[in-house]
Amino acid sequence: MRAEALRTLIDLAEDDSRIVFLTGDLGYGVVEEFFRRFPQRAFNVGVAEQNMLAMATGLAEAGLRPYVYSIATFASLRPFEFIRNGPVLHQLPVRIIGVGGGMEYTTNGITHLGLEDVGVLRTLPGLSIICPTDTPQTRSVLEATVDDPSPIYFRLSKQELALIEGREPGWNLEGVDVLSNGDGSVALFALGAAAAGLPLIERLLQEHGVRPTTVAVSRIAPSPCDTLRSLAERHQLVVSVESHYLAGGLGSLLCEVIAEAGLRVRVMRCAVELSPNGIFGSVAHLAKWAKIDPVSVANRILLALEKRPTDTR
Repeated sequence: MRAEALRTLIDLAEDDSRIVFLTGDLGYGVVEEFFRRFPQRAFNVGVAEQNMLAMATGLAEAGLRPYVYSIATFASLRPFEFIRNGPVLHQLPVRIIGVGGGMEYTTNGITHLGLEDVGVLRTLPGLSIICPTDTPQTRSVLEATVDDPSPIYFRLSKQELALIEGREPGWNLEGVDVLSNGDGSVALFALGAAAAGLPLIERLLQEHGVRPTTVAVSRIAPSPCDTLRSLAERHQLVVSVESHYLAGGLGSLLCEVIAEAGLRVRVMRCAVELSPNGIFGSVAHLAKWAKIDPVSVANRILLALEKRPTDTR
């Protein structure tokens, strides 16, 4: 997604001189073309994410559209106070691109894993949080929001993900895509890039006679509460899947929506429950360790429905 994001920004910057780009000494292999094409509108601020957000705030105040780029944890946690006191409190159109949300920077260790970003940033009223589900949607999201006057955090996978099965091209501002309608037993919601696993989870459940409703969520703030509630209330079990810690993400949002509406619906949150400190390997390895891979999620659902788990080989 990150490569598509930069390609999109280059295309947008050709016709929009307001667009400027800042990086915290990251993104080599994908950012060079923007620097080459627009040298007067590209800045490498070094390993100084707080300064990067302060600069972006000033640029936005001057009427520009700054896009700041870093690994998700460095784009959200290290400059959090500067995000709060700058673009959020002043409602300025700063765009924060957090790459590799979740456990994608696996071999770099726990310091590079973006597992708290959504939960932390959800506390800030007025900040939009958008998590595209696939590469084509990344372009649609950036094009649709270029004139949005509010600050935005984009949580992007660093992988290139094909259009997810069942999703119509493009992006709706609400950020909710119903991929399949089920039998009323299970509503399965996935945040951002985690939605790539929904088709496989659906097939595994169907093998056991369960037809889930599958939903890809790409916008978590402002929260699409009405749509989430209307989907949840028609099902017996609501399941969330996300590469994020258990607290503060999509699962927490669904619990809030269901509790506030007084719905009698069971919720199951599939997220990272323990710190992966010292756990290394591929993205698939860490997902399996955290039990958020498709087979593990399907098995949890089958057990909740008192059905025999699927083969784990």
